[in-house]
Amino acid sequence: MSSDLKLSRCSLDRIIRDQIHKYAGIFVSKKLTLTYESISQDVLTDEKWLGFVIGQILSNALKYTRTGGIRIYLEKKLSLDTDDVSISIRNDDCNKVENLTLIIEDTGIGIRAEDIPRIFEKGYTGANGRDDNRATGIGLYLSNKIMGKLGHRLYITSTEGKGTKVFLEFSVEDLNMY
Repeated sequence: MSSDLKLSRCSLDRIIRDQIHKYAGIFVSKKLTLTYESISQDVLTDEKWLGFVIGQILSNALKYTRTGGIRIYLEKKLSLDTDDVSISIRNDDCNKVENLTLIIEDTGIGIRAEDIPRIFEKGYTGANGRDDNRATGIGLYLSNKIMGKLGHRLYITSTEGKGTKVFLEFSVEDLNMY
């Protein structure tokens, strides 16, 4: 994969919209809602590989969400020059942004607490994967590897029976060095 990376400033909105379009039919057939507002933010990344990760996350969310829907939004963490205080805002521009985090949140079946530590292991499917014979345990493994190669961070929180939040974190310092 390293030889296939092409880092450039990419429109996060365009990458997300391409993946939403790819899965639009599933949203409609399952009668799930999508909450998404345009994001006017560029990130230093590889468009193809980040698109793969976002597509994988959407695919999982759609696979494990029976009712409700999926919400996609951006959080920007700010650094104030006083005692390392951080606050979060959404969709506002500010010169002191340290990190951008894309959050893909669903109202699905969630992930068991005991499975969370292992979800990025190659081939691990957890309880949900054993119940759903389509799971391979490869998607989150590859997504985590790709995010690491791109210099981004991927992490997940989940509550069984309530849903899952997937966090894709991008460092703004990377944008400044480009």
